[in-house]
Amino acid sequence: MLKQILQIIQIILAIVLIIVVLLQQKGTGLGSAFGGSGTIHTTRRGIDKVLYQITIVVSVLFFILAIVNLLF
Repeated sequence: MLKQILQIIQIILAIVLIIVVLLQQKGTGLGSAFGGSGTIHTTRRGIDKVLYQITIVVSVLFFILAIVNLLF
């Protein structure tokens, strides 16, 4: 029963992670890594900063839950 609950939570976290990543502002992507852009670091503000922080939290939770699922 506990394993099923953990798997459902992990599926929900995966869906939330996909949505949050897709909502983030599109940038130059890998183009800047190969000399496509002169700026390396940009400051995140407003909703972009919130989405970035949510992405970090959800991905860490997803990783921890994946490890917990392996142990049970």
